[in-house]
Amino acid sequence: MMPTWRLLVTEATDGATNMAIDEALWRGRQAGTSPPTVRFFAWEPPTVSLGYGQRLDAAVDVAACQRLGVGLVRRPTGGSAIYHDGPERELTYSVVASNDDLGVAADLLETYRWIAVALLRGLRALGAPAEIVAVPDSEGPAPAFCFARTGRYEIEIGGKKVVGSAQRWRRRCFLQHGSVLLGVDEPRLRAVFPTTRDPLATMTTLEAALGQRPKFDDVAAALTTAFEEEHGLTLRPGGLTPEETARVEALVKDKYAAEAWLAGAA
Repeated sequence: MMPTWRLLVTEATDGATNMAIDEALWRGRQAGTSPPTVRFFAWEPPTVSLGYGQRLDAAVDVAACQRLGVGLVRRPTGGSAIYHDGPERELTYSVVASNDDLGVAADLLETYRWIAVALLRGLRALGAPAEIVAVPDSEGPAPAFCFARTGRYEIEIGGKKVVGSAQRWRRRCFLQHGSVLLGVDEPRLRAVFPTTRDPLATMTTLEAALGQRPKFDDVAAALTTAFEEEHGLTLRPGGLTPEETARVEALVKDKYAAEAWLAGAA
């Protein structure tokens, strides 16, 4: 019998709510009250998310974000900053599970690989000539902009990064976020990352690869099928439980919408 996971597709919402949802799912999985879950979502308004341990400094232009109506939030996962957009330009995924759910060792790279092979299958089903980067060309201090460098088991097209991912573990359970670029708002991207010399030099989009921008729903469907076929899962559509919803509301108020959390002081 194939393992059953929850598939959660949520409407585009603000950064604080998006991050609170994922932490609520993650906490629920740790407690055994939430099932392993794959979520697809987008952002309204467009938002810059900072990595868990990343400094909020001049690498992100806060004044430009305010002027352009771009939100700011700090993720519960690591990595570097990402400019997130609405469903017309981006699909963001999250995976919440334990290593036992995946049937692999409690190893960050192994769980990255498990997710990456499913993402790769879905992107190729859409016609994108995507490749997994098992060993990146360079390592060292993380750049401020996530798409400035490809990490292990991230995905490129034509040598340029198209999916950026970040992960964090707690109690043998992990939360992984990833941004799948459908298109790009180049002026906003350049404005909010003023110290990144040429953000487009190291990144690409599905629109560039395919010659047309795929729809959010089509990409979500392709990735759903890919996770099921690659790993022998059944992804059953569902929603948040009342307990998860209450936890989301508390996390928005007490954490993700708070200035102290954004500043990195919480």
